[in-house]
Amino acid sequence: MPSNIDETDNHMDLATLNLKPLNLLIFPDWNQPEESLYLELELMIRSLVSHPDRDFLTLLIDMSEPLEKSELDANLILSAIVMNLFMEEDLDTSCEPEIILLENLNRSQWQNILPQIQYRIKLNAENHQAIAESGTAEIPVVEQEQLNDITVDSQALALREFGNQLYRQGRYEAAIKHYQRFLVSQIGDIELYGNLSECLRNLNRIEEAIGILESGIHYYPTAGQLHFLIIKIFQQNGRTQEAISSAERATKILPHEYVFQLFKHLTLPIVYNTSHEILFYSERFVQGLENLIQQTSLKTPEDKINALRGFSSFTNFYLAYQAHNVVESQSKYANLLHQVMAANYSQWVQPQSMPPLLENGKIRVGYISSYLHSYSGTLWLTGWLRYCNHQQFEIYCYYTGNDPDPITEQFRQYSDRFRHIPHNLEGVCQQIIDDKLHILVFPEIGMDAPTIQIAALRLAPVQCSAWGHPVTSGLPTIDYFISSELMEPENAQVHYSETLIKLPNIGVAYPKPTVGKLNNSRLDFDLREDAVIYLCCQAPFKYLPQYDFILTEIARRVPQAQFIFPRGELLRERLKNAFAAVNLDSEDYCLFRTIPTRQDYIAINFLSDIFLDTFTWSGGNTSLEAIACNLPIVTCPGEFMRGLHAYSFLKRLGVTDTIAKNEEEYIQIAVKLGIDSKWRRDIAQRMSQRQGDLFDDKVCVTALETFYQEVVRERLEGNKNSIG
Repeated sequence: MPSNIDETDNHMDLATLNLKPLNLLIFPDWNQPEESLYLELELMIRSLVSHPDRDFLTLLIDMSEPLEKSELDANLILSAIVMNLFMEEDLDTSCEPEIILLENLNRSQWQNILPQIQYRIKLNAENHQAIAESGTAEIPVVEQEQLNDITVDSQALALREFGNQLYRQGRYEAAIKHYQRFLVSQIGDIELYGNLSECLRNLNRIEEAIGILESGIHYYPTAGQLHFLIIKIFQQNGRTQEAISSAERATKILPHEYVFQLFKHLTLPIVYNTSHEILFYSERFVQGLENLIQQTSLKTPEDKINALRGFSSFTNFYLAYQAHNVVESQSKYANLLHQVMAANYSQWVQPQSMPPLLENGKIRVGYISSYLHSYSGTLWLTGWLRYCNHQQFEIYCYYTGNDPDPITEQFRQYSDRFRHIPHNLEGVCQQIIDDKLHILVFPEIGMDAPTIQIAALRLAPVQCSAWGHPVTSGLPTIDYFISSELMEPENAQVHYSETLIKLPNIGVAYPKPTVGKLNNSRLDFDLREDAVIYLCCQAPFKYLPQYDFILTEIARRVPQAQFIFPRGELLRERLKNAFAAVNLDSEDYCLFRTIPTRQDYIAINFLSDIFLDTFTWSGGNTSLEAIACNLPIVTCPGEFMRGLHAYSFLKRLGVTDTIAKNEEEYIQIAVKLGIDSKWRRDIAQRMSQRQGDLFDDKVCVTALETFYQEVVRERLEGNKNSIG
């Protein structure tokens, strides 16, 4: 239906007008007989609806004085025309034309809008005074009969730019229409092919996205951006060998682009089909890393910059999900990165002496992350800051990302100095140096490439990593890994290149999740009322193939079982094979659901019966949210800290009945919970009674600050001794 713009809109934002690549303007005489007016407007709108480029057209209708009819009448007339026309022609409502009513615009407003208008359509009865006063004399005039001859081909650049604008707004379907219409008559630029592929990917139209990228590479074979995107889309969709082949192609075309060497040698699958695949890619990574170390040259300025750029777009994030002790491989990778950073920033890799305490005696502690917003790897950090002793510590936060939200405001509130320096490695490094910190803490090294690069530098005398990403950094520039007593096995130090610090309990003062009350039913999510719902909510790369039989065994013993995977689509085919091996149809048991909002996700927790934790890499935030919803958790502690999250939470709660010693016991517990609803309710009740011991635990903050004080005191005393 038509929208209105009037003289009160003094600062018209053209983006809000929903203009299109082809914008047409008419000046009806609103004082002519209503029947004549109606027929003329109907003819105009009928032409728009049947126009081959209707998706790219906007009709602007002037409503200037003198006007005896009210604005309401104009809206009613146009709405009636559209409604009658669609009923008469039985048209899809998606064909409804874009119509904007312009009411009494002043000359300044006309000057603002006229450059966006391509044609004025001549009517039989027009408001000639309004035409004269609007300044439209320079706009080409065409007859209504010529309307079908007007196409967007002449507006190709506008089509592309509108596509870009829609893409940036996240309006992917509309952007695709504009991009594809542009490509009918033109070859796109590199940006268009990249944006179009991202639109298609976001709509899960993967094959089309790949096809567009291949077209772009055909026209622009040396466009590194397009090669990068096609490698990532293959990897993210479980097509690892195609990702590696694309990387090999890119290295031949662009031999000096170091990022493609990284992809060629070190690409890992997101999901594995067999345990043999895990071994194959583990060995491939080790050999590829050795080859890369031998081949990497940092002799020339170009070599140094290329390597720096390569590491800014690559991480070895998936290495630790193979369930091995990765300290050796991680350290070799990290040392290569450190060499690259040292070659580019030699001024920021030298050891630093501990600065003296100022008159206030406070220790300056900095926390740096690209994720100081609502994010699983940093949400726990708000507790350390909330309960900080500001009489003894001065807190600096460095937010290097740019997605601020209410959690960002918490970080700001709990900081003495909050530095928001997005996507500027050199800027944030210099700021940290200028702030003369005693201790710099990285909450989650490994989650994004620029943070790993910064961590490979020496910006403070003491640098620490924490368990937002629960894997050793391997970096020679990180001194300590801050962990949890309950999460570390006896031989834990051998898993880290850093010195391990184990804080009491779970090591963080995790804020109790706000979960509210359940306002949904199972029907809202297409779940069976009589089903025993097992929530399997981990990321797909946490599910290793050697444990698929766990689900099939539960299904065999609990026929009403339904396993819901909120983000497990990549596992669908593998699980289909696993269930078929025991003569079951996975489609009868496994539900793959996209959960659009946090509120929906919390509702799923409430509606589920049992939370199934993953082997080798346990759920962190997801387990804590399940506990807040009193959802029983089945877990089996793993060999490494990353496999002990849920175990530590349940130990802290004192509800250990659902902690399994091995795979068979895990199945037995999961089955018993599914069959014995009374036991299940008992577990849930005991979980609810002990949550005060788990959340907002200040004991660990006191221990953390004691560690900070001790390490600073030791370094200061060391400074004195070296001077003496």
